[in-house]
Amino acid sequence: MTKPRIHLASHDLLGVRFALNVLIASAILWYLLRHVADTNPIWGIASMVASSEPQVKEAHRMFVSRLTNVSIGCVVGLVLLVTGGATEWKVPLALALAVLVSSYLIHVQTMWRQAPITAALVVSSGLLHESKVTGIEGGLHKVAEVVVGSLIGVGVSWLMSKVWPLREGDSTV
Repeated sequence: MTKPRIHLASHDLLGVRFALNVLIASAILWYLLRHVADTNPIWGIASMVASSEPQVKEAHRMFVSRLTNVSIGCVVGLVLLVTGGATEWKVPLALALAVLVSSYLIHVQTMWRQAPITAALVVSSGLLHESKVTGIEGGLHKVAEVVVGSLIGVGVSWLMSKVWPLREGDSTV
């Protein structure tokens, strides 16, 4: 029986670079959201990971796509939250409308799943708290965490590209 060997070729270093991006960005984000904003950083961390990428152009593309779809989901969620009464049917309706707007009106397919996720966050916040105002505050708070996480993810990717530039031909993780 042969032991598997670990080769640290240049391509394998992309994983190390990505791990460093995530390590640095999550430390910054955790501190910022837990100790400055006094909030649970999980939505921000998920967004940071989705927006982190060793190649800055790809990180920027993911950031713009994520921000666009978060905005779509937020608008759809807020419109549904403030119209009509509190009904559980608003959640699936918000998801469906967000998908339709993202797919057919805005045409941003990268990160398009973020639109219905955000719409669900906004609408469910209002339904769980049984208050439109509390729902709006809670939904916008979660959306802000997503935006901050995405900004930190793409920012750390940019900074790492200056500290540790990728060679020509290196591919994405």
